[in-house]
Parts: sequence; C-alpha cells; structure tokens
Amino acid sequence: MDESSLPVVVVGAGPVGLAAAAHLLERGIEPVVLEAGAAAGANVREWHSVRLFSRWAEVVDPVAEKLLAPTGWRHPDPDTYATGAEWAERYLQPLADVLGDRVHYRSRVVGVARRGRDRIVDAGRDTEPLSVHVETADGEERILARGLIDASGTWSTPNPLGGDGLPAIGEKAAADRIAYQVPNLADPVVRARYAGKRITVAGSGHSALTALVAFADLARDEPGAHVDWLLRRGQVGDTFGGGDADQLPARGALGLRAAAAVEAGHITTVTGFRTTAVQRAGEQLVLESLDGRRLDPVDEVVVLTGFRPDLSWLSEVRLDLDPTLQAARELAPLIDPNVHSCGTVYPHGARELAQPEPGVFLAGMKSYGRAPTFLAMTGYEQVRSVAAALAGDQEAADRVELVLPETGVCGGAGVFDEAATTDAGGCCGAPEPGAAELVGIGVGAPARP
Repeated sequence: MDESSLPVVVVGAGPVGLAAAAHLLERGIEPVVLEAGAAAGANVREWHSVRLFSRWAEVVDPVAEKLLAPTGWRHPDPDTYATGAEWAERYLQPLADVLGDRVHYRSRVVGVARRGRDRIVDAGRDTEPLSVHVETADGEERILARGLIDASGTWSTPNPLGGDGLPAIGEKAAADRIAYQVPNLADPVVRARYAGKRITVAGSGHSALTALVAFADLARDEPGAHVDWLLRRGQVGDTFGGGDADQLPARGALGLRAAAAVEAGHITTVTGFRTTAVQRAGEQLVLESLDGRRLDPVDEVVVLTGFRPDLSWLSEVRLDLDPTLQAARELAPLIDPNVHSCGTVYPHGARELAQPEPGVFLAGMKSYGRAPTFLAMTGYEQVRSVAAALAGDQEAADRVELVLPETGVCGGAGVFDEAATTDAGGCCGAPEPGAAELVGIGVGAPARP
C-alpha cells in the first residue's frame, strides 16, 4: 500500500485539532478529523459563557486564517476577548465548514492499532498503516491512516473530588448534587439551583477562582448564599496569581477579583482539606477530610480540581508517557507544576510529542496529561511542527516560530501539591453577564485556560 495515499487522522475538532488539519492541508497531506460531538468545538461550547484569557489575536491559528480568508471571513477585533460560544461560532465552526467533509461529526474514536498487530508485535510497525476504530450513528468504521494526531483534549475526564485522585466514598452516589465545571449563573435554571444555598467549591486553579467570583456576586444578590472554598494545599499562598504583574492581563484581573471576593466575607477558606468521604444528611451533603474534619452540611458541591487524559482507546499503540503527569515524556520536564510556572514552558513540537508508535503524536491539552494552564498558541505551534514532521520537513519541524509571554506568575516550585492542578484548557475566567467584568480562559479549551 502507498502510505502517501492515506490520510492523517486528527482526533478532535477543537481549536488544536482543526489547526492541525489546516497545517496538514498546507503541507499537501489529506486530514480526516473525527469529532465525537455534533459540531466543531463541542467541548468549548460546554463552557460557552466563559471568556478566554488570551485575546482574539492569540487564539486564531495563522494558517487556519489563510484557509478562511477566501470565504470572506473577517478576523474579530484582535484586542478583545472571546467567550467560548463566540470562539466556537465565529472561528471554529467556520474553519470546520471550510474543511468540509474532511470533518466527521458524531464519530467517536474507540481504538487505534497497527493494522493486524497488537502492541506486542514488533514486525511491521513501520510499514503497516494505523487502523483507527470509530463508532458512528450508523455503526462501526475502520479508517486506515498514515499517522494520527490526538488532539482530543481532557475536558471529558475531570478529576474527582477525592483527595487521592480517586472518587471519594459516596461521591458517585451524590452525583446529583455535584458539578464538575463552572456553573453558568447567567442561565436562570442554573442560577436557581444555587441561589440562597450553601455551596462548596473544591480546587485552587483558575476555574475555581472563576467560580468564587461568580458565587460571590450571587451571594450579594441572594440572601443566604455562602461558599466554603476547599484547598488541598496547606495555605492560600499565591493561589490568586500575579495580579497586575501578569502579562495576560485578564488572568491577573481574575486573581484580583477572586481575592476581593474572599475578602468580602461571603467565602470561607478551608485549607489542607483532602476529601475522603461524601455523606448524605437529608437533602444536604457532608464532606469529610482525610484528617477527620467534617464540614457543615452543604447544598451543592462544585469540583474544579483539574482534568486527566483518557488513554483507554490508545491501549494498542506504544506510548512513552511520563509516569507522574501522563504527558508526553519529553514534554513533562517542561510542564511539571511542581517545578515550573506556566510562563516557563518554551515552544515545542514534533520531537517532544512523538511517541514510539511511528506516526502517532499527542497534541494540545492531551499532550500535557494532568498538567495545567495550556495556551492555544502553544497548541498551534505544536501542530505546525507535527505537520512539518509528517511531511518529511524535519528542518521546519525543529524550527521555533512562536514567542510566548513570560508571565512567571502561575506558581513556582513547591506551589502545587500532587493533586491540586488546575483545569485543562488553560485557566478559566468569569462567566457571561450578570456577574461583573469578564475575563477568561487561556487555552483553547478547558482543555485546561
């Protein structure tokens, strides 16, 4: 079989996946984009009310913009900030529409393997194509591919409330009272769920700060509302970030607003709390910590403790992942939140993302594993390099074509404990109207900001 006649499969029609398809096309490689959702940016649409930290100028891939230009597409004001809904409708969906039938919706990848070989067979791994197993509304499909870029993100697999990385005892049984994303309080139905209630917010990342700001605004308007803010770390420390020193101004503003919300008195901070059990108390929940502490009963719990990659469908290809972060091994030393702030990660590409399985790359938030704070610009540089490598242009793949802002304010060595990482997609911001000024997410999708 002539491998050059086969497509490269891109998993996920989010910002990084669609950018990957655009770069592949520019290189003369045919992409097939497989998206489990019903539209482009399906995960982004789930946090539609949240604004990005990065400006429009920083969340549109340059090659994708070139692809859009002949359609009459107009770049939104580069100095403004998009909500998730605006990003999806004004950029991601138009880009997917240009790609046309190369994008397959409601197509969930459930497995990938080397054709005719499981992971233990050495022979043919560099000659046989990849076989991508897909579930669609019409049944099952097999797509043969010359390569695979996994840009599926981590949004669909949030971390649990349990302090050891596993669900706390009783957490699953209390699922009707637990949410794993920032509630959109601009929605009357959602607002009614939390109005006048006692709420627990668990997490120390930007999603948690976003929720604190939103709930503080709710508490001012709705008598009786109060928030218990649970931190696994022993002190608040620099959880609120760098404020005015942050080179992503919207992110710094979020930290300042969250600090003000805590100061206002509607939020009780509880540090060193690692949840081990969730118990029913009538219509309320009682959370218990590993050290035996028990909180007063609460009505609702919002868990914003980060995300993790779903590696289940990659079980038959050979991966080399960091044992701590579950990130691409070569990338892990650059992004370990126990060592680095998000401003210290330099641009990287195909060499860091390549896996032992020939032609397989992790990209976007998926490449970061459990590490937090991922920027869209980083993902666009990743797939530019990967597309060049797949086209055989190693010089271009190794070239750095991106300069990231050196914020240096997301946290230094020792700031994050082993389970206190933030959201995928890179730093959430404030919800859409009703609640004060808008800030946002730093990535592409809480993949992660």
